Amino acid sequence: MIGKLLPLPIETAEAFADPADAPALFPEEEALVAKAVEKRRREFTTVRNCARTALGRLGVGPVAIVPGQRGAPQWPSGVIGSMTHCAGYRAAAVAHATDILTIGLDAEPHEPLPNGGVRELVTRPEERSWLTRLAAERPEVCWDRLVFSAKESVYKAWFPLTRQWLDFQDAILEVDADAKTFRATILTPEPLRAATGGRLSGFEGRWLVRDGLVVTAIAVGV
Repeated sequence: MIGKLLPLPIETAEAFADPADAPALFPEEEALVAKAVEKRRREFTTVRNCARTALGRLGVGPVAIVPGQRGAPQWPSGVIGSMTHCAGYRAAAVAHATDILTIGLDAEPHEPLPNGGVRELVTRPEERSWLTRLAAERPEVCWDRLVFSAKESVYKAWFPLTRQWLDFQDAILEVDADAKTFRATILTPEPLRAATGGRLSGFEGRWLVRDGLVVTAIAVGV
């Protein structure tokens, strides 16, 4: 699925189930899930297996992938990447830092957000008008969940560049339902501008709904 959203030179790998014979974790990874419930352990292991598969396609040998600041994955030197997991899906995308500036990837179950309170937390008033319109015109898509996923991808693309927190309310999303693209305007863009020499003040991405999932992705070239 993510291969349709993230073209070369980005390498990707995904899994729709946790294999019974997944490769062993590195010791530093094992320590992170030693006391975790089985579900958490399986998703943790599978998404890292995806990441190492993608790294292998990039020509990078297997390494431990442990969380760093605010849980962001720590990739090998010279590599940019992003990982995601949800019920029934795990995926990773990586690229050489000489080719790609940042990647944001997220997958969610394709179902409405659980309640109005969550929707209010995730969306801004500017977004709710077009959300209501699209929900009436194209009810086959859970648009509020798409916004949630896209903003998760925005944060994953933002954080490696700025090393700063970004809230759901700090970005305004616009979605093109026909082109299956989105644009996020950052309301406090100064950290992003500073990190990119004034080049970026927001992000553009792509989305896909398939097999009970909504997947969003951002990639910015160097």
